[in-house]
Amino acid sequence: MELVAAPPPHPAARLHPARLDALAQGVARPAYVRGALRAGIVHLGLGAFARAHLAAVNEAALHAGADRGWGICGVSLRQTDTRDALAPQDGLYTLALRSANAAGQAEQQAAVIGCLLETLVAPEDPQAVLDRIANADTRIVSVTVTEKGYCHDPATGQLNLGHPDIVHDLSQPAAPRSTIGFLVWGLQRRRAAGLGPVTLLSLDNLPSNGHLLRGMVLAFAGQVDGGLAAWIASSCAFPCSMVDRIVPRTTDEDRSCVEAAIGLRDAWPVLAEPYLEWVIEDQFAAGRPDWTVGGARFVDQAAPFETLKLRMVNGAHSALAYLSVMAGWSTVDQAVSQPALRRYLAELMRDEIVPTLPALPGLDLAQYQARLLQRYANPALKHQTRQIAMDGSQKMPQRLLDTVRARLAADQPIPGLALAVAGWLHFLRGVDQAGRRYDIQDPMADTLARQYLLAEQAAAQADEQAKEQAGEQAGEQAGKGPAAMLAWATSLTGLASVFGDLGQDPRFVRAVAQAAQSLRSQGVAGALAALAPSKVG
Repeated sequence: MELVAAPPPHPAARLHPARLDALAQGVARPAYVRGALRAGIVHLGLGAFARAHLAAVNEAALHAGADRGWGICGVSLRQTDTRDALAPQDGLYTLALRSANAAGQAEQQAAVIGCLLETLVAPEDPQAVLDRIANADTRIVSVTVTEKGYCHDPATGQLNLGHPDIVHDLSQPAAPRSTIGFLVWGLQRRRAAGLGPVTLLSLDNLPSNGHLLRGMVLAFAGQVDGGLAAWIASSCAFPCSMVDRIVPRTTDEDRSCVEAAIGLRDAWPVLAEPYLEWVIEDQFAAGRPDWTVGGARFVDQAAPFETLKLRMVNGAHSALAYLSVMAGWSTVDQAVSQPALRRYLAELMRDEIVPTLPALPGLDLAQYQARLLQRYANPALKHQTRQIAMDGSQKMPQRLLDTVRARLAADQPIPGLALAVAGWLHFLRGVDQAGRRYDIQDPMADTLARQYLLAEQAAAQADEQAKEQAGEQAGEQAGKGPAAMLAWATSLTGLASVFGDLGQDPRFVRAVAQAAQSLRSQGVAGALAALAPSKVG
């Protein structure tokens, strides 16, 4: 159906199971008996992505005749907004898949998803969440809590035992706060009740996400009870998975558009691109639905696909986001429409990322790259670059820095990667090229702010020293000379919790310093042009 922006002239009735017959023609809806479903999946982190990905694939499996024990209980770990929006709708919501036709006009396919049976808010009732994990019906506990939800050190991958939530959870088994705390104390209840193990399934953009989740859970459990840790290690499954679907944040305009399309008012629909990929290691402790009917693929090893996704899709996304926020390009499609940025992304992927990828037989990487740029250019999504730019300290290691390490290990240049890293560091100043201020939304925001201030001081000092040595003939502005930017980059890349040992590699620091100097002196457009002036249209 064509996307209609204007809302109906009168407020529509609220989406609800009793009103499914009132849905507009062409809107898909549950074709199974919802009352017969049981919640076999508990999902921690009930955000838009889980509802547009996991639940959508699970809905397809239920329509294809999957066991009625595969309904979903969704858990919000922080806020009440999702529960407040969906509870009056008995968990129903609309998934709107948006694309553009050959003429560039936005189009939309709408479906009402019915497999979300229950929504819980962990801070309100942690007992209910623990009980649901320990319920006999539960066979899979999945998570989409973003990188910061693992309470780990991004550079080392180790559980941060000093994290405030972990410290709290180790002493409060009945009222945990963190994902890891809920998982371990819920598993303890299962074991104490004589129930079987479950599969713990990460859907987050992290390398070897199943192995990472296993490591965090076992590290926490080891602090609680060695016997519990041994039971989890020997009985529960932690398959790795790779997920890929662009899911922008829902706006009030989107709500009005969905209401006009379906004929009912949905307090929180979710939007997504039609493209979906989900690669999962087929290692489950208590069975699974046949998610292949919804587009999932089961494999023996997900690692090659994870590396592909993290470095190509997420790495390019982050590079785009930081440069675009600084340049004032607010949406991904607007950014990709800039010839210099599109060229930069294409060359970054082709020349610096692709050579670091593992073998993926049967995959045409040139075609994959071209399709990825087409996905970014989708004008119907209006994916905000500021949304992608959040939590950079948690995203950089696996999205960009692992690729940097691979390039340097092969003694290969990193100009495009260095510009992406410098883009993030430049972004941390909190003001774009037009002088518009923005908040740095990051779990390490305070640490980053302190380090940025130290870097600016180091740059100013180095600049003054350089001017003195040059006898004031350089005429540089403070903080913009090569010596100043080298001091600046040295200070920021010395943050070991993000960069690990990369800050000790002079090749990396010099490349970042040069890219940062270009951004400061020439702006984003100038830095892109300087990277490959002969190829910029």
